[in-house]
Amino acid sequence: MAPAPRRTARRGPAFLTAAVVASATLAPPTAFAASSPPPPPPGGAHAPPGVVARGPAFGAFLHYGPTGVRRMKELSRWLDGREPRVGHTYLPGDVWHNIEGAPGFLDSWATWRRAKADRMLVLNVPMMERNEGNVPDTEVRELLRRGADGAFDAHFEVLAERLVGLGVPDTVIVLGWEMNGVTYTHRCGPDPDSWKRYWKRVVTVMRSVEGQRFTFDFAPSRGMDAIPWPECYPGDDVVDIIGMDSYDQPRGVGFDEQVSEPYGLRHHVDFARRHGKPISYPEWGLFHNGDNITYMLRMLAWMDEHKPLYNTITDYCPHGVWLCSDNPRAAALYRVLLSTPLTPRPEPGPEPGPSAPVPAPGNAAAGVAGPEPDPTPQAMPSRLPRCTPLELAKWLKHQVGGKLRVCLKWEER
Repeated sequence: MAPAPRRTARRGPAFLTAAVVASATLAPPTAFAASSPPPPPPGGAHAPPGVVARGPAFGAFLHYGPTGVRRMKELSRWLDGREPRVGHTYLPGDVWHNIEGAPGFLDSWATWRRAKADRMLVLNVPMMERNEGNVPDTEVRELLRRGADGAFDAHFEVLAERLVGLGVPDTVIVLGWEMNGVTYTHRCGPDPDSWKRYWKRVVTVMRSVEGQRFTFDFAPSRGMDAIPWPECYPGDDVVDIIGMDSYDQPRGVGFDEQVSEPYGLRHHVDFARRHGKPISYPEWGLFHNGDNITYMLRMLAWMDEHKPLYNTITDYCPHGVWLCSDNPRAAALYRVLLSTPLTPRPEPGPEPGPSAPVPAPGNAAAGVAGPEPDPTPQAMPSRLPRCTPLELAKWLKHQVGGKLRVCLKWEER
């Protein structure tokens, strides 16, 4: 998935305001609260400080540089004060100078990370320049072989030294992400053996820098794609986390199929367990199935069950929740489950009857250009006129200690 943020499309004359109200005190899912710690990555020294002590963490990709850092605070306000502990950004893959972490590019994120001991900085690192340049397989094959032979070692040594010098030696490095696809020049398919040798070379070089405590995350995209991603796995000695980028796609494919498909979510969890590694979801979010509240619930429940070391939602349209107005229902659910516990509200009268159906999700237009979103958090209305009981799942009822009701208000503008 290309990391460049897209602009949100403006909505039509009507928009949806949604609030989610619990009939009992709302407790956040355990995957996003303090819980029993996951097993640390083998080697110990490469485990991010604070993560083992506090359990899994959540965050979002909001933007590069200072804009992304500023939006972390604003996202926290939108979540009623619940602080995302994971900051996620990407190095440009255009030229080697930028893959080295050009001076000034990572400074604001390093400052954010150092401000609190339990924070985690996740950095996607391309393995090749011209990484989205439509480089043909024949050239990719030659580049991978050169990389495996050490031609690019110096660039990764500079990056490692720069991260250590910025005071973030514990950065999580998502190296060569989505290598099982066809998009990136750092893809694995043209020569899996050389790709694996190249990965090992990069990790060895970066780990050789004094003071480093990097954690390396192997993160394919979900499913088959161009090559089965296990064929690209470089080995337990050079991988600390086994991640997966997983969006709600293709169109019409439900969550159960995303779990059971070849090299899907179930395969990912089982593969990591066999290799004794924690899992992560560096990229996830909505996509071709629009404002899909079922996907949002099921993905959060999946992470609650399987305890990833961290997850970061891609928060721009069509994937996101806070910065994407195309997904109001999924955003409301995400917000209530990840925000701080809400105060119980007294419910007059008898218990509501059977649930009324919820309108079908709309189809958000992917990648439609429009004005830059205003990241100012929108306050939840204290009172809305009509509340529809929404029976989501036994898991959700267990989490909140009662039933949820989604209050919907359409306003003409």
